[in-house]
Amino acid sequence: MAEREKGGFWVGAAAAMFYPLTWMGRSVYRHADRIPRHGPALLVMNHVSHLDPAVDAVFVHRNKRVPRFMAKASLFRIPGFGRILGGSGGIPVYRGSGEAGDSLRAAHQTLRDGKIVLIYPEGTITKDPEGWPKRAYTGVARLALENDVPVIPIARWGTQDIWNGYTKKFRPLPRKTVVHSVGEPVDLSAYRDKERSQVVLREVTELLMERVLEQLVEVRGQQPSRPSRADDGEGRA
Repeated sequence: MAEREKGGFWVGAAAAMFYPLTWMGRSVYRHADRIPRHGPALLVMNHVSHLDPAVDAVFVHRNKRVPRFMAKASLFRIPGFGRILGGSGGIPVYRGSGEAGDSLRAAHQTLRDGKIVLIYPEGTITKDPEGWPKRAYTGVARLALENDVPVIPIARWGTQDIWNGYTKKFRPLPRKTVVHSVGEPVDLSAYRDKERSQVVLREVTELLMERVLEQLVEVRGQQPSRPSRADDGEGRA
């Protein structure tokens, strides 16, 4: 039986805050054994609710790993929560500023240190009314190509029924089901020797999000009615 990755005081504080939040839903984990029990990995996920970081952190922690989140820099300025997020290894993302590259450098180093980095390539909660992913930023491709680590697509569905990021409605009762479905690591060998052009980065980003979408389609049991390209953008992180 694999030992739990040690996280320290701030990870314990985050667990104390996040675990009770997950009690609002019934957790279902599919193929969780695909998350490596040791060594680095990049977890690529969709984003539908403000509850996602809490339930995703608990999901990874229950699988004996400590997730290092890439999160908007503004979250690190929230009293109390920001200290816990930073202390537990969170990586602030600075978009539209001279510090934008710092978040990627920190994420690169975290992967080199053998840790798990969790990224929401969309950058924010999707505004698609049906909850399908929007166009993602290309920073996920940079991380995936410049680090020879498992890149694992994961879809999570159900948090939007508790706290909907589109309608802003909070409905904790009756209890909802929250599903995490983990895909197979994505084979990026065909891209690793290519120049990191914007075309290549965009292609890899779309490939990774397509793998996330495949997991989401399986969980939801339905196909998107149309491509989701709300808030289109070409980001770096």
